[in-house]
Amino acid sequence: MTVEHLDRGPLNRDEMAQLVARDIPAGSYVNLGIGQPTRVGDFLDPAKNIVLHTENGMLNVGPEAHGGDIDPDLVNAGKVPVTELPGASYFHHADSFAMMRGGHLDVCVLGAFQVAADGDLANWHTGEPDAIPAVGGAMDLATGAKDVFVMMSLFTKGGAPKLVPACTYPLTGVRCVSRVYTEHALFVITGDGVEVAETFGSRAADLAAELAVPVIIEETA
Repeated sequence: MTVEHLDRGPLNRDEMAQLVARDIPAGSYVNLGIGQPTRVGDFLDPAKNIVLHTENGMLNVGPEAHGGDIDPDLVNAGKVPVTELPGASYFHHADSFAMMRGGHLDVCVLGAFQVAADGDLANWHTGEPDAIPAVGGAMDLATGAKDVFVMMSLFTKGGAPKLVPACTYPLTGVRCVSRVYTEHALFVITGDGVEVAETFGSRAADLAAELAVPVIIEETA
């Protein structure tokens, strides 16, 4: 069932992060991508026993560090100071990538320039001649994680949809994305189209009219 939250406006970034944190299954091993996905770590329920992994070599990462808790040697892959939870461990960069490539992560959360209706992901290069490529470990995460959640704005600054029939930017991974979290809606990628699971401040039918992808809207609530 598509749930429409019409009593409010679009989500802000912290609310998007809370939504992603809500949907990560208990007991999961999770990697949070650089940038907006990092915020998810601040909203995870400790009772769910979710273990965060960073590609620079750490397991059981805690929330972002502030003030006196900052240790300059304790950072995530985006160089953001973090805390450590009981049982935290450290390991070589190569071992970290072996975890990613070996299918040991349940969920990764990534940003994106575009997501296609079939789950293709483009998040490392816009293809522009002066753009700086920044693939990092995204290709390893996109192909190695069991579930790939994307956090992104639904439209570009120019108003073009970022949820598209086919990616026009260089691909990071093929048919790898399972969910797309945006300020306007949560979308689930299925084999038959893009299902609108929840909307925030917009009707699902109105959003569907702005997208050129096959949209599935269940009975709304």
